[in-house]
Amino acid sequence: VTALGLVLCISCLLLISVWRKSHGKGQLPPGPVPFPIVGNMLQLDFKDITKSFGSLAKSYGPVFTLYIGSEPVVVLYGYEAVKEALIDHGEEFAARGSLPIIDAVNKGLGIVFSSGEKWKQMRRFSLTTLKNLGMGKRNIEERVQEEAKFLVEEFKKANDKIREEIDHVIGQNRSPCMKDRRSMPYTDAVVHEIQRHLDLIPSNLPHAAKQDTQFRQYAIPKGTIIFTSLTSVLYDEKVFPNAQQFDPGHFLDESGNFKKSNYFMPFSIGKRVCVGEGLAPMELFLVFTTILQNFTLKPLIDPKDINITPIATGFVCVLPPYELCFLPSL
Repeated sequence: VTALGLVLCISCLLLISVWRKSHGKGQLPPGPVPFPIVGNMLQLDFKDITKSFGSLAKSYGPVFTLYIGSEPVVVLYGYEAVKEALIDHGEEFAARGSLPIIDAVNKGLGIVFSSGEKWKQMRRFSLTTLKNLGMGKRNIEERVQEEAKFLVEEFKKANDKIREEIDHVIGQNRSPCMKDRRSMPYTDAVVHEIQRHLDLIPSNLPHAAKQDTQFRQYAIPKGTIIFTSLTSVLYDEKVFPNAQQFDPGHFLDESGNFKKSNYFMPFSIGKRVCVGEGLAPMELFLVFTTILQNFTLKPLIDPKDINITPIATGFVCVLPPYELCFLPSL
């Protein structure tokens, strides 16, 4: 009886502690009732965190609170909530959320996991370095072309429509360049759709509130970790019909021209957008097009038997391995 009473007392104290964190500095968003010590961790599928967030969003709305242990985490689900937090409240949510395992390795260093003045200095340095390399200019384009030529020695793939654009716009006598992208809308759409469908970092890297922040009708205390679901944006059925299907048409208009979408945010958005966001699209287009210019890619099994279901969809999307045959183009 004494032991049971002790357990009940400890549980009550933990629940009171959680309640105080939820209400001490204002009203945190609603969410499932946490268990003592573990919080809501038992209610989450860490192999498919995206599915768990989607289910909770249906019950509690696009802004809800979870507890990882005793620590509250605010989850933002859907384009409107993500955009409002990272753009409209970009400064307030510009801090990087703390992850104990990563903190132990990085010790708060580096551009990805640092915060405050240290992060600002690192970001300025990184952007300046990329600009000095000629980001978006001819010299860096030539470097990417050289990299693509090297990769061509090992890889390649083709699609009828991509092949048609490559043959029509580039041919076989020169390397692709960035000015070709405007004349290759289907290829550009394929590159975008690969990034959308891959959904590499489903819940984004964690942000944190730099200060006590009023967000919608809620009060978010300083230091609260913020997860922004990029999956909920990249897979929004209103913007990307049949979002679970790989379809380059998501980025093409009725005339076959490339169309941009505000919902395309594989690099996140706002002040903590990936510092390589300006360089990566150029590399992806040049490398991808150069590979397809020189090789035809064929699977070793019937395409309909290829399983593209991720092994895990936690904080990073982990895909199964694939085997392909690269055939030199004639």
